[in-house]
Amino acid sequence: MYPPELIKPMIEELTNVGFQELKTVEAVKNAIEQKGTTLVVVNSVCGCAARNARPAVLYSLQNAKKPDHLTTVFAGVDREATEEARQYMLPFPPSSPSIALFKDGELVHMLERHHIEGRMAEVIAENLQQAYDEFC
Repeated sequence: MYPPELIKPMIEELTNVGFQELKTVEAVKNAIEQKGTTLVVVNSVCGCAARNARPAVLYSLQNAKKPDHLTTVFAGVDREATEEARQYMLPFPPSSPSIALFKDGELVHMLERHHIEGRMAEVIAENLQQAYDEFC
């Protein structure tokens, strides 16, 4: 478990722009299974989350079409919530960071760590925006 003071800014980078932090299994189920589109960001302390994933997600929201619901779980912190979110992301293996888009509870778009690591945030954001245009 990471010290709260270490991860607080990493969580707030998303929650300050409207992401709902999912800390329980029940919260994850309710968020993903609701009607509409739900973006789930599996946040982490790694450098590619800070340099690529979180900035990409923020850039991606500068799109005409956006997910109805913005959510996040934190790998290594909210273990049960993260494991539950990953069950919805099957058959993709656990990956931190990762970004998933659901529509009416069904996984419709997935970015794993290998899609994030080493790529510029703008490129990742464009990928997400294309998914928003198609599914949102």
